[in-house]
Amino acid sequence: MTTIQLTPAQHAIVAYAIEHTDGKIVWFPDNVKGGARKKVLDGLFRRALITSIGADWFVAAEGYDAMGCPRPAPAPVEPDEELEAAVSAAEATWAQRRSDAKPRTRENERSEVSRGEAERVRSIRQNSKQAEVIRMLKRPEGATVRQICEATGWQAHTVRGTFAGAFKKKLGLVLVSEKLDGGERVYRIVAEDVAA
Repeated sequence: MTTIQLTPAQHAIVAYAIEHTDGKIVWFPDNVKGGARKKVLDGLFRRALITSIGADWFVAAEGYDAMGCPRPAPAPVEPDEELEAAVSAAEATWAQRRSDAKPRTRENERSEVSRGEAERVRSIRQNSKQAEVIRMLKRPEGATVRQICEATGWQAHTVRGTFAGAFKKKLGLVLVSEKLDGGERVYRIVAEDVAA
């Protein structure tokens, strides 16, 4: 067992709190004022001998040990019938839902994730740049990379990456392109991939 050395001021403060105020620190020696008071409290707190509850300081269990005093018994907790009833009802509801649910298997979890992912991926904000590009590509005349760059402010490599990544892989759109004689390549969306 190690003994904790306390300064005379720390000893007096903790002893008074234990003996007179049920562990609440309210009294300080006359020579401990202002900054010295803060320094004494900080020293006790750093050594975990006191603890704060709100703006008040109390002697911690380790403070009682350091003074050689028995720790105070915790206040008895009276059961709250209303809280107990609410907890019981919540547990019963949870157990009922759990028994009604289909058994969790890897396949069920995978399919739930896949469905959720598909919904997230297929939902496109109607006022986004991506939605604007899709509208342009669904026109009968389609759109060129240059036209899409002008409409969105994107660079050409971003447009092509969007075609391959977001449109083909994630959204399952089928894009076709054709190059007219001496002109630019024109891209169009013809259908959605049925496998996606």
